[in-house]
Amino acid sequence: MFTGIIEEIGTVEAVRKGKDSSVLTLGASVVMSDLKLGDSVAVDGVCLTASSLNSSSFSADVMHETLSRSPLGKLTRGSKVNLERALLAQGRFGGHIVSGHIDGTGTITAIRQDDNAVWYTVKADAAILRYIVEKGSIAIDGISLTVARITDEDFSVSLIPHTLKETTLAVKKVGSLVNLENDLLAKYVEKLLGAPGSAGTEQPEQSTLTREFLLSHGF
Repeated sequence: MFTGIIEEIGTVEAVRKGKDSSVLTLGASVVMSDLKLGDSVAVDGVCLTASSLNSSSFSADVMHETLSRSPLGKLTRGSKVNLERALLAQGRFGGHIVSGHIDGTGTITAIRQDDNAVWYTVKADAAILRYIVEKGSIAIDGISLTVARITDEDFSVSLIPHTLKETTLAVKKVGSLVNLENDLLAKYVEKLLGAPGSAGTEQPEQSTLTREFLLSHGF
């Protein structure tokens, strides 16, 4: 589990491609301080497992499923990526719940300066947009961000200078693909309520959880 608060920008040192998978070697410093074999690291928002490591880098296997759902397959030597270690139970929860299991990708369609902030507009499929609400949370390349605006085709976020400085969004351009992960809670609530189009809703009439019940209990 992650929070979407990026710890550092890492560098791809090597990419070893297989038939339908690959192995990434990533150079880092902060995340290497206590990383152990088998630990989880979010790489541009994708949860990967450290399969080998030394004092300045770690390697992780990227399976076919992950390559088909994210732009990780486009990474090359020298590419920059956002890195975050899994959340410690005693740590501060500065972002929102991020699983590292992305829902799909989006395309940056506009970047606009607004005084000291920078607005990014991201086009996404309807299957992703359905879980996004204004002032809600979204993870873009693993970065926990607040949705400022949403339309039927895209959504926008406004980034403070610190976020631009500490993440790879500063080097993204119009047309760049980004990983997107929706708020996990929204998907669970939809399934429990038996909303049309959600997974596992063949018999929604059996659910005893209703909108009225959630509202009456403070949700």
